[in-house]
Amino acid sequence: MRRQRLAGAAGGLVAIVVVLVVALTSGGSSEHSSRRAKHAGARRAKQIVPGGPLAPASIGGLAALWAPQNVVAAQPATAAAYEAASRIPGPAGYLLVADRGNNRILVLDRTGKVVFLYPTPAERRMGRRLVYNDDTFVVPGGAAMIANEEDNNAVVEVTLADRKLHVLFGHPGVAGNDSTHLHTPDDAYALPDGSFTVADAYACRILFVRNRRIIRQYGHSGVCVHDPPRYLAAVNGDTPTPSGGVLVSEINGSWVDEIGPDGRLVFSLKAPVSYPSDPQPLPGGRILLSDYANPGHVLIVDHRGKTLWRYGPARGPGRLDHPSLALPLPNGNIAVNDDYRHRVIVIEPRAKRIVWQYGHTDIPGTAAGYLNIPDGMDFVPIGPRGGPDYAAVVHP
Repeated sequence: MRRQRLAGAAGGLVAIVVVLVVALTSGGSSEHSSRRAKHAGARRAKQIVPGGPLAPASIGGLAALWAPQNVVAAQPATAAAYEAASRIPGPAGYLLVADRGNNRILVLDRTGKVVFLYPTPAERRMGRRLVYNDDTFVVPGGAAMIANEEDNNAVVEVTLADRKLHVLFGHPGVAGNDSTHLHTPDDAYALPDGSFTVADAYACRILFVRNRRIIRQYGHSGVCVHDPPRYLAAVNGDTPTPSGGVLVSEINGSWVDEIGPDGRLVFSLKAPVSYPSDPQPLPGGRILLSDYANPGHVLIVDHRGKTLWRYGPARGPGRLDHPSLALPLPNGNIAVNDDYRHRVIVIEPRAKRIVWQYGHTDIPGTAAGYLNIPDGMDFVPIGPRGGPDYAAVVHP
């Protein structure tokens, strides 16, 4: 959840930095080399699995990010789409952005071109309006997008075929913590079984909803203490895990909890941040998360809370101001919503360097190339015909 507001934005420079290409080099063996040396070289090459801090060779490299056992709701084209994305620099494909301050959804290609916009001016005139769409994710199968309207206390869905907007749960504009209301919902993820999960932040509960009915709940409505899964403090993350469980972030106390598919607590760790936001499971029992602060940070930690990697310059162009979501990309880079610098960036984690950006740093706006408090994001691979392959999207 993003409750803080800035009194003003510092005047900034810079705008859209698009893709830096990382060249990979490989050496060949001399024609005079012995057959044995060639075989030895081949064996060594097979042992080198790229991935850097996000997906080191010790856990299988980049392939571990999209292997079938590490994704939810895999579609037939998913493996090929994500493998192809692993060889593309920068954002590795398309980025879906929930442009919260502008009440819109954008899908951007690698050059920064907007290939999808919702709602259009014509659709707004028809009454199809988003209200504080805090996060937006592709629904399994690719037929729709699901969004949580945080300050509007509703979860909505946009069906791509007819571009219609549907309220899935909650009473728009009315907060509550009973069986039909929401109180500042965050991170609504559609699940393969047709239900969806949402972090009902100030009701201090994680909900699973199908056909407008709560079918399962972690936490006790309105009781905000840390004792998962029975009780939870204010929550702002509920990412599905490959095992069928959920990864939860509690704001007070900086807790990150994994709750298994059977409803039992797998672990609970105290994250080394002031405000944990939207933890994402990584292969090898690691977690990628944001520190929603200024200056903000992006971290990789293990399930005991030990920091394995961290990004967070205190000043300069690389400084983050309340980053709400860090997303692992198939090529080993990390996409980040830098909310109050009004940009989405891609970080190359080895060099800890920004290699792609959309948005003008510190300058909110609605025109092409501008964002206003971008708060949600999803990765969409490139399809066989070059456009976004929504059907191949998986979470995490």
